[in-house]
Amino acid sequence: MDPRLSPDRTNLSPNPGMMDTSADNSHNMESEMYSDNIGTPSSLSNVTLTADGGNNSQDNNNSKRKRFVKVVEVDVPNNLDLDAYIANYKGHTKVNRLEFIADRCPSLQVDALKLAITELRNASTLNIPRYANLVKKLNEAVKFGASGSANVSSDLLNVDKAWADSQLQKAKQQTDLLEGELKTYKRNAIKESIRMGNIELGNHYYSCGDLTSAHRSYARTRDYCTTPKHIIELCMNVIKVSIELGNFPHVLTYVVKAESTPEVQQDKDLTKAKLKAASGLANLDLSKYSAAARDFLSIGEELVGHQYGDVISANDIAVYGGLCALASFNRAELKRLVIDNVGFRQYLELEPHIRDLIQGFYNSNYTVCLDIMEKWRNDYLLDLHLHSHIEALYTNIRKKALVQFTSPFLTVNLTKMAKSFSTTVPELEKELVSLIIGGQIEARIDSQQKILWAKQTNKRSAIFERTTAMGQEYEREAKGLVLRMQLINHNLIVKGAGSEKGGPGGGGDVDVAFEHGAHPRGGRTGGVPGGRDIPMFADARAGMSNFLSTFARDRHRG
Repeated sequence: MDPRLSPDRTNLSPNPGMMDTSADNSHNMESEMYSDNIGTPSSLSNVTLTADGGNNSQDNNNSKRKRFVKVVEVDVPNNLDLDAYIANYKGHTKVNRLEFIADRCPSLQVDALKLAITELRNASTLNIPRYANLVKKLNEAVKFGASGSANVSSDLLNVDKAWADSQLQKAKQQTDLLEGELKTYKRNAIKESIRMGNIELGNHYYSCGDLTSAHRSYARTRDYCTTPKHIIELCMNVIKVSIELGNFPHVLTYVVKAESTPEVQQDKDLTKAKLKAASGLANLDLSKYSAAARDFLSIGEELVGHQYGDVISANDIAVYGGLCALASFNRAELKRLVIDNVGFRQYLELEPHIRDLIQGFYNSNYTVCLDIMEKWRNDYLLDLHLHSHIEALYTNIRKKALVQFTSPFLTVNLTKMAKSFSTTVPELEKELVSLIIGGQIEARIDSQQKILWAKQTNKRSAIFERTTAMGQEYEREAKGLVLRMQLINHNLIVKGAGSEKGGPGGGGDVDVAFEHGAHPRGGRTGGVPGGRDIPMFADARAGMSNFLSTFARDRHRG
């Protein structure tokens, strides 16, 4: 289905060649923020779609991701209660998720925009361009008769110009004040004052929606941090802004920096949990599902409430961690790291269907697993961070289920297997062929009888060959030991010239193995330094000859 991201059903899907527009937006941020023509369409930015399918309006600049993701519109979510869902978030994340849902789901567009506008008004936002842009979207939705248009009040459809002008003026005055104070602090060269001044200015830019300037202000405090607490504060501020910008490699950098701080390593459990959550989001965005699962699974009980609601909720941790674990862990890891994980179990209680999905997969009840996944697919397509990974995660989970289903059997009836996986036999054959080519399943397909035959190896022959090789190696080592013991018993040991006196030629006994019939001057001098001929070699050679003859005769008799 073609995406319809506006009420008039215009196709706003992105151009594959369009990647990053944040740089252009950052240049005109300030001019748009302080525009006096709030009510006119010319002062409102057009909604453009970033390469990852999200919105990139003038106020959030969140188009750092470089991959192109197909935009999928969700007509009606299956289980999403918008009010209960959005209550888990606060701040910018709450508005971002509401706007994302409004752009992806026509049936919830009006309700999501109403909640977003109300949130901005109640918070007395300084980001007036974004507020005006949401009002414009709501007007368009009502104009084209979107679902729920009849319940929209006139207050939400009109921009309060007096209030908007006062907020813009307040934002401009606050910016001038904070920048002036920061200049004064720099002239006085007081490190702590400069650090606090940059943080206050960064907080102000963040409130105004200028994330690029906020990131820059937070990063400038790096040179003025004098304690581990200051470093942690710097990292947490940069991480929050970087997540909203979509700059996830930068998130990982500052997570590592914060985790290496001694104060975090000692007893800051809440800070550790937030850093693990941020790291999990970054690895999820980078499609490192195994690393993301381990990050989410290692979060303690500290985030069960809304302690990190401006970035992620406890429900998200359960969903992200559960799906990433199913897509990347083997059976043993799933049992040890997920099912037996007492700390993660509290998050699973918030999302019982994820708990049932994991248990069903571990118990090989694939019909139930696939039903749960399909039932919640539409809801996950409306998730701000998960939507672009649903296809990859679901594909990996299904492949693991197919491999796990076929592994215990020598033959599998494709008709029955297709029924278990809710698909047709031809489609199942295609999936199995790809797994066989990829080396994940060692089998052959009988397309006529519709049977999967596992490749059989003769285990008896393999074990016999391995046993024979081990016996030969043992025999060789035993003969060597017997030979050495006999050499010692017959006093076939040559001491170096300086061994008794501890000279350079000695240092201990030198075991000499003579070849039968070899002359001492033929090059084998028993390891004696310098290759000198020693009179005792004649008797030793004769004794060695007799010993080898006896040893060979006894071996032949045996």
